[in-house]
Amino acid sequence: MKPACNIELKARVHNLAAARTIAQRLATAYLGVQHQTDTYFHCPQGRLKLREIVEDDSHPGEPPRRLAQLIRYERPDEPDAKQSDYQLIEISDPDRVTALKREMGIRGIVSKRREIFLHQNVRIHLDEVSNLGTFIEFESVLGHQVDAAAGRAQVAHLQIEFGIERVDLLSSSYADLLLAK
Repeated sequence: MKPACNIELKARVHNLAAARTIAQRLATAYLGVQHQTDTYFHCPQGRLKLREIVEDDSHPGEPPRRLAQLIRYERPDEPDAKQSDYQLIEISDPDRVTALKREMGIRGIVSKRREIFLHQNVRIHLDEVSNLGTFIEFESVLGHQVDAAAGRAQVAHLQIEFGIERVDLLSSSYADLLLAK
């Protein structure tokens, strides 16, 4: 399976409500709210995590939709916009989720509330991460119509729109930040 690619940027956000207002103004679509638990495993190269998702925007009277994905990705640890190569595998069997956690060796667990907006092909994530704070993340999904240069330009434009300062940029994952605490 060929990895998918995006250009991503992650930063601390000091006023989540103001960021939400900007995201609402720029959004071409609203994708809802998810509660995500990312279980990071020990991995000799790159990163490997199990993401368990509970979607908030279920229809009234229906239980929330639950998903599980195994995500393997590689990206440099640098604060500026960077390319991330990733593979995503849907997991539908709850027993496999349990087995993965038992067998892989857990490196860390990140729990977050993620509100997702779409600006063209760029996912805008407003994250409230347990024990860390509030963050914003841009992921410009690369493909036939958007190459890495265009993706970097999109992310740079959004960085300006949201007023993100260099001092707020993050180079590492939420798991790395939690482990450093």
